Amino acid sequence: MRTKYVALVCLLFSVILMGCGVYTMKDVSIPPEIKTVKLNFIENKARYVNPQLSPQLTDRLQQKIVSQTRLQRVTTDDADWVINGTITDYSISTSGISGQQVSNNRLTVSASIKLKDNVNQKTQDYTASRSFEFPANQTIQQAEASLGDEIIRGLSEEIFNRLFSNW
Repeated sequence: MRTKYVALVCLLFSVILMGCGVYTMKDVSIPPEIKTVKLNFIENKARYVNPQLSPQLTDRLQQKIVSQTRLQRVTTDDADWVINGTITDYSISTSGISGQQVSNNRLTVSASIKLKDNVNQKTQDYTASRSFEFPANQTIQQAEASLGDEIIRGLSEEIFNRLFSNW
């Protein structure tokens, strides 16, 4: 009898934990008439240019679109959706002070995205921005080396969610 109660408690606990898990966006919302997409190269027009950011961000976003949507990627401008993007901000600011000295810095990366819907003759503009903390004793090059994957992953997820999810 006791093992039944333990099993029931474990089952209930498992259900509760599944409901409290990390939230992931899996609900992609694309109108059924949209079949093809073209993602143009995301240009870097920020004041400070990280030369690897544009190609890596473009590539990661293309991978997400192909793997997480039903859309077929094409290279022509007559695609149902054409996505253009620009990195607009890549800046560093102080985020923490300890003992009258800077202890943490924040790298903020922002992008402006334009979605042209050729089927419905609409254009939508989106902005995506993410901030990343790093110790003040690191140079920007050291911070970029340690945060590189996190920057690309975070910003590509932000852009993807803005484009393909109804929040």
